[in-house]
Amino acid sequence: MSAEPSADILMAMALRCLIVDDNPGFLAAASELLEREGIRVVGVASSSSDALEQAAQLQPDLTLVDIDLGAESGFDLVRLLAQDSGGRPSSMILISTYAERDFAELIEESPATGFMPKADLSAKAIHAILGDEPEAGSDQDPRGRPGTR
Repeated sequence: MSAEPSADILMAMALRCLIVDDNPGFLAAASELLEREGIRVVGVASSSSDALEQAAQLQPDLTLVDIDLGAESGFDLVRLLAQDSGGRPSSMILISTYAERDFAELIEESPATGFMPKADLSAKAIHAILGDEPEAGSDQDPRGRPGTR
């Protein structure tokens, strides 16, 4: 089996990502997975204040935000990130171990581009939510709202 990256992975290479989650194990695993699939993880944060600071400094193309940040809310964070974008808005995807239906109304009202269950995390799923999947007609379920805001 070839170790060369697929076209899907090559398309993801330019995407710079910040991951926000209060679970250090998930941060490490998600970073490794996305890096392996060609998404460049430029930073990780475990609190809203750290995420806001890193987003301003790193200006990622994409920010993955856990809905449940312990004592903090991922929904509050995506609103703050949208306000503090400094003219260069980052796409934001909410992630969680909870089912989308548990937070459907809050997800819809948020400035996030979409939602993805943590178990479905992949470069292909991210590109499907962002609307730039490499193959039209893919059978990938993006687990998010169609299009972007």
